[in-house]
Amino acid sequence: MSLIRQDDLIDSVSDALQFMSYYHPKDYIDAVYAAWQREESKAAKDAMTQILVNSRMCAEGKRPICQDTGIVTVFVKVGMDVTWDTKMGLEDMINEGVRRAYTHPDNPLRASILEDPAGARRNTRDNTPAVIHTELVAGDGIDIQIAAKGGGSENKSKLAMLNPSQSIADWVVETVPTMGAGWCPPGMLGIGIGGTSEKAALLAKRSLMDPVNIQELKERGPGSRVEELRLEIFERVNALGIGAQGLGGLTTVVDIKILDHPTHAASLPVAIIPNCAATRHAHIHLDGSGPYTQTPPSLDDWPAVTWDATGDSKRVDLDSITPEEVQSWNPGDTLLLSGKMLTGRDAAHKRIKSLLEKGEPLPDGVDFNNRFIYYVGPVDPVRDEVVGPAGPTTSTRMDSFTDMMLDTLGLLGMVGKAERGPVAIEGIKKHKAAYLMAVGGAAYLVSKAITESRVVAFEDLGMEAIHEFTVKDMPVTVAVDATGTSVHQTGPALWRGKLESGEIKPVYFS
Repeated sequence: MSLIRQDDLIDSVSDALQFMSYYHPKDYIDAVYAAWQREESKAAKDAMTQILVNSRMCAEGKRPICQDTGIVTVFVKVGMDVTWDTKMGLEDMINEGVRRAYTHPDNPLRASILEDPAGARRNTRDNTPAVIHTELVAGDGIDIQIAAKGGGSENKSKLAMLNPSQSIADWVVETVPTMGAGWCPPGMLGIGIGGTSEKAALLAKRSLMDPVNIQELKERGPGSRVEELRLEIFERVNALGIGAQGLGGLTTVVDIKILDHPTHAASLPVAIIPNCAATRHAHIHLDGSGPYTQTPPSLDDWPAVTWDATGDSKRVDLDSITPEEVQSWNPGDTLLLSGKMLTGRDAAHKRIKSLLEKGEPLPDGVDFNNRFIYYVGPVDPVRDEVVGPAGPTTSTRMDSFTDMMLDTLGLLGMVGKAERGPVAIEGIKKHKAAYLMAVGGAAYLVSKAITESRVVAFEDLGMEAIHEFTVKDMPVTVAVDATGTSVHQTGPALWRGKLESGEIKPVYFS
C-alpha cells in the first residue's frame, strides 16, 4: 500500500510543467526533422527550420518553446489502495503544482487563464485552475498524464455526431481544411470515436498523450480498424498540401492518434483535437517513494539544423515605412523588420473599440497611424532578457477589428500567425495594407529579435497589455499583400495540385 505525500504530488506536477515548457518530446523532434529532410516547399521547410532551431534554443536556455504556455489538462488514475499524507484535496494539490510551475522565478510561464469567462474575463495570474479528469482504478499507485494545451490549437477542435453509415475518414479530411493553420502544423491530430459527445472529446484529448509512432505502425502493419484509420487519415490529410504553418507543403501532420469507446447504435460521435508544434505533455507515476522527476533529454537528440535570418530577405525600416513600400511587397516575400511596433491582442482591440465608440482618446503612446501591430502576448522576461518568448498569436481572432484599425486608426499592417479570414482580407485589400506572418512555435527565437520592450497601455490586462517593441531583423513572410492575395490560400492549393497530379510523389514513410 503506497503512502502518497502532499509535497511529492505538488512537486511532481510543478516539475513536469516546467520540464515540458522547454523540452520537446524526442519523438516529435525526430518526426519534424524527418519531415524537414523530405520537404520540397521552401516556405514550409523554412518554417520547420525555425521550429527546430527554436526547440534547441529552448532546451539550452530553459525558456518556453511557445509564449502560449497553455491551459493545463490532467488525466489522473488513482489506485484504490493508495493512502494519503495530505491536508489538501487532490485537485487542490494539482492546482498548487500548476501555481508553483507558472510562477517559478527562474522560468515564469505565461498566465493565460481567465475566470468569469462570459463576463469580466479576469486573469487568475497563476494559470489555475487546471482542467482535471480523475479515475479510480485498481492498484496502489497514481498515474498522471499532464499537458499544457495552447489556445490556438485548442480553438480548432471539432466535434460531429455522424450517422453510423458515414465515413469517419471522409469527415476528418473534409474538416481539416476548415481548421486553418492557427493550430500551428506540423503537429498531431487526436481523434476520439464513440461513447457520447463529451466522451469522444476526452478520448481525442487523451490520445495526444501517446508518442509519435506512425512509422512503426506502417512498418508492422495495422492490426485493427482503428490502426487502419490512422494510416488512411495520415496519408489523406498530408495529401491536402496544407503544410507547415499552412504555407503549402508535404507534411501537415506527423501522426494521427485515435482512441475509441463503445457507442449507442444510433450514434457515431467523432471529435478532432489538434496538437500544435509545441506538443507539451508528460507522464508522472507516484508509488510512495517520493516525487517523480522528469529525465532531461540529451542535446545530442536535436538535429544539427541552422537557420539564417538573412538569405534573400528584404530589410524593412518600420520607423520610415511608407504605404508605397507596403504596396510593393508580393505574397511570399520574406522580410526582416527593424524599428518600433505596437502590440495588441483580443482584449486590447476590444478596449480600443470601446474608447472609439465613446468618443474618448486612446492612451498616450498609442498611435497606430502608419505603423504595424504585432498580435502577441509575451512571457515575462527573466535575468537579462528584454522580453520573454514572444511568438505570434492566431490572427483570425482580430479579423472583426481589422477595418477599424486600418481605416479609423491609420494602421499600415499587421503581424501575426496563420491565415486571415474573408473580412480581414477584404479590409487589407480595401486599404492597400499588408498582413505579415511570423512562425508559430518559434517564440524564443522571435524574442531574440526584440531589443527593447515597454508597456504603453492597459497594463491591467497582463500579457494582453499593449507593448511597444523595438525589433532588429525580425523574420516575417508577406502572407496577405495589398491586393488581397493570401499565401494561405495559394500555397496549399499549389501543393495539393502537385500531389494530386503526381508531379510530386509523397514520401511520408522511410
